[in-house]
Amino acid sequence: MSNSTQLPPLIQSLLDPAAYPHPAERCQLIETHISWVILAGDYVYKIKKPLNLGFLDFSTLEKRRFYCDEELRLNRRLAPAIYLDTVAIGGTPRHPELGAQTKVIEYAVKMRRFPQQAQLDRMLARGQLEKRHIDAFARMAAAFHQRVAMADAQSEFGTPAQVWQPVAENFSQIREHAGTAANETQLAGLEQWSRQRFERLTPLLKQRKENGFIRECHGDMHLRNLAWIGDEPLAFDGIEFNPALRWIDVISEVAFLVMDLQARKQPQLAQRFLNNYLEISGDYEALQLLSFYLVYRALVRTKVAAIRSAQAGLEANGREEARQEFAAYLALAEGYTRPGRPAVIIARGMSASGKTTLTGPLLERLEAIRLRSDVERKRLFGLQAETDGRAAPGEGIYSSAASERTYDRLAQLAQKVLVAGYPVIIDAVCQHHAQRQCFTRLARERGIACLIVEFTATPNELRRRIVSRKKGASDADLAVLEHQLAGWQPLTAAEQALSLEVDTACWPDTDTLYKAVVTKLRT
Repeated sequence: MSNSTQLPPLIQSLLDPAAYPHPAERCQLIETHISWVILAGDYVYKIKKPLNLGFLDFSTLEKRRFYCDEELRLNRRLAPAIYLDTVAIGGTPRHPELGAQTKVIEYAVKMRRFPQQAQLDRMLARGQLEKRHIDAFARMAAAFHQRVAMADAQSEFGTPAQVWQPVAENFSQIREHAGTAANETQLAGLEQWSRQRFERLTPLLKQRKENGFIRECHGDMHLRNLAWIGDEPLAFDGIEFNPALRWIDVISEVAFLVMDLQARKQPQLAQRFLNNYLEISGDYEALQLLSFYLVYRALVRTKVAAIRSAQAGLEANGREEARQEFAAYLALAEGYTRPGRPAVIIARGMSASGKTTLTGPLLERLEAIRLRSDVERKRLFGLQAETDGRAAPGEGIYSSAASERTYDRLAQLAQKVLVAGYPVIIDAVCQHHAQRQCFTRLARERGIACLIVEFTATPNELRRRIVSRKKGASDADLAVLEHQLAGWQPLTAAEQALSLEVDTACWPDTDTLYKAVVTKLRT
C-alpha cells in the first residue's frame, strides 16, 4: 500500500466513493509493481501503470486499452463470472468520469469483487487450504491445458530461442534492479546451470513444441492468483501483457504453482498437486523439464522482488520485506539445481489392500511420483480413469496381452520419472514375478535403491472392502479379487530381502509408514 500523497491524482480521485456510479462506502487500494487495483463496493477496478519494463509495455493509452481487453478475453476462460468489462475513464484526473464515451484519459478492467479471504494464499495463512482444494486445482489445470489453444507449428512460441529469452531476461533484469553485486556469485552459478540445462534439453524442447505442449496458458498461476469460490476452484489475473509469457509449455505453468507452494513451506501440497496433475494429464515426459522451469519461476519472483524493492515511494518496511523475498527466492532457485535422489518403490498388493490410499500421503512425504496401473491401463486403451472398463478376469483390457502392455508402459513411464531425478512409486497388483522384475531390473541398471512394499489384509477383510468401496479408477470387483486370491504368487527369496510388509488390517499412520520405507531404502 502506497502513501496516498505519492499517488497519481487519478488514483487519489478514484479512492473517493463518490467517483463511482454504484454504491461504494469505502474504497481500498492494492498496489502491485505494474497495476493499481481499487476495491469499490461490489466491484474491482484495475488500472495499469504507464510503464515500459521490457517484458511489458503499458506506456501509451492505446496499449493500456488493448491490454485491458486482452485481460478480459484471457481471464474469462477460467473466471467468466468475475471479469466484466473494460471501462473507459473520462473527465480529468481530479474529476474522473467512469464510462466515458469521449476524451478518455484512462482505462480500467472492471471485475466482480470476491472476498480476498478466498484467495489461496489467505486460506493457507489461516490453515484452511486442504488437500481437496489442491486436488481440485490439479483437475482444473489439467482440463484447462487440454482445451486451450495450441501454438501453431510456424510460430515462434515454444521454440528453444523463445524459451531461453525470458530466462536470460530474468538475469539481466535482476542485476539491473537489485543494485548490488552481493548476490553475483549466486546469480552467476544459476545462470551457468540454466544455460547448461537448456542446451541439454533443447532436443526435448523442440519435441514438446512438435507434440503440441505449447499452449495459451494462464501464465501466472500461483496462490495469490487462485481462489476458492462457491466450493469451486477459480484462477484470475493471468498474463495479458506479453504473449510469450503465456504461450508456454504447460509444465512451465505447473512449475509456478509447485514453486509457490514450496516457497511457502508446503512441499507435501506441492508434490500432491504435481502428482495429481501428471496422473490426470499423463504428461510424465514433462518431468525432465521441471527443474529447469522451477529455477526459472523462482527467478521470476526474485525479479519481481528486486523491482519492488527499487521502486520509489515504497515505505521502509515494504522495502525490507521485498529484500527478504529476493534472498529467499534466490536460495530456492539454487535448491532446484541440486540432483534428486531417485528410487524405485513397488507398491504391491491385491485389490482393496490399501495400496492407493496409503501411497497417497507417502508420495507427498517422499516427494515421489506415483504411477497407477489402474489409470495407465485405461489411458493405454483410450479410456478415462473413471470409465467403467470391467471385464471377466483375463478378458477385455484385463487380458494377459493387455496386462503385459500395461506393465511395459509402467516401466517406460518409470524410466522417465527416474531420469528426471524423482523416486517412483509403482501402484499395481504385481502378482507375477515377471511383472515385478521389470521394475527391479530398472533400479539395478540405474544403481539406485529398490523396495517392494507389500500391502496385505485377510481375505475376508479384502472382500468386505471391495464390495463397500466407492467406484474409482479401479474396476476390480469380488470376482477379480477371488481370482487374485486363488492364484497369488509369493515373493521370491531374493525379493523378500528388499521388501517391507504392511498389514493394513491395522491401518498404519503416515509417519510410521514413511519412516519404515525410508529406513528400508537406506539399508
